[in-house]
Amino acid sequence: MESPDYSVLAARIGREVLAARLLRQAKKTAKLLHQGEGIFRIERFFPFDRIVAFGLNLVGLRKRAWRNYLDVRLTTCEWELPRLSQEFEGFRLLHLSDLHIDLDVALTPVLERLIRSVPHDAAVITGDYRNTTDGDYLPCVREMEKIIGALAPQRWGILGNHDFIEMVPALEDAGLPILLNEVVPVERSGQKLWIAGVDDPHFYKTHDLARARSRVPEGDCVILLSHTPEPYAEAEALGFDLQLSGHTHGGQICLPGGIPVVLPCGLDRKFVRGVWRHGNLQGYTSPGAGGCGVAARLNCPPEITLHILKTSPAHSRLAAPHGLEP
Repeated sequence: MESPDYSVLAARIGREVLAARLLRQAKKTAKLLHQGEGIFRIERFFPFDRIVAFGLNLVGLRKRAWRNYLDVRLTTCEWELPRLSQEFEGFRLLHLSDLHIDLDVALTPVLERLIRSVPHDAAVITGDYRNTTDGDYLPCVREMEKIIGALAPQRWGILGNHDFIEMVPALEDAGLPILLNEVVPVERSGQKLWIAGVDDPHFYKTHDLARARSRVPEGDCVILLSHTPEPYAEAEALGFDLQLSGHTHGGQICLPGGIPVVLPCGLDRKFVRGVWRHGNLQGYTSPGAGGCGVAARLNCPPEITLHILKTSPAHSRLAAPHGLEP
């Protein structure tokens, strides 16, 4: 792995922010920090994924949970965005999150086929490309190249708490521009829809919503990509129109009815999976397309999400509700 040009990264994300991120990365590599909260603090002493795998084997659900992990579904959402320009009526934005694609390469062709079957105008990935948090990330990038190749030419990503900033040049060389507290316009007939992406707010806490929002002209529609839904209150206060997030995996291992056994962050349950609203901010939390730590899912199907943007009056709604296993 070649070292990236840190001066280029510093110019994009800010020198102080980069320094803070690199310090936490170094402490994580040295095992001085853990990324979880609550029950996940057990990872200081024993890997949580081993506990989950042992439990699934013990109750005879490991094979079923692996089959569920590969049963990735398409969910479609429609959104009314009052500030959306008429030129973007019906715009189709494909959303992937939490692939952890190097956990089990059997997932890659499943996602490739599904993505290619879904017509979309642009695509976004809201972080966590790899399973581990340190070590060689090139196996992950090699799998990501296949996923990226299946996406529409207009595509962007952000980093999650599993992604070191050194991955940015490799992902961008593979064809996925990464937004580091940055914003980009999508243009149609002289009108613009803005995509803002911030760095990970959960573990690194190097997100800067105000910086990204300040670069969008007043009155224009802007969609926020945040790895976790956690900064929803700030996003609403700053006037973002729609927030797309992931991180929670919807629980990944859930009780019947989709009730999470544990969650990686202390959020109100309404933000954990699917459609939510906070004041004027509309939002969606993807349950993720992959799995973390163990290639398994129970009562929480993995998904990719197609967001269809509307300017006409209609309530935001799920066109294809989450299916739950019997």
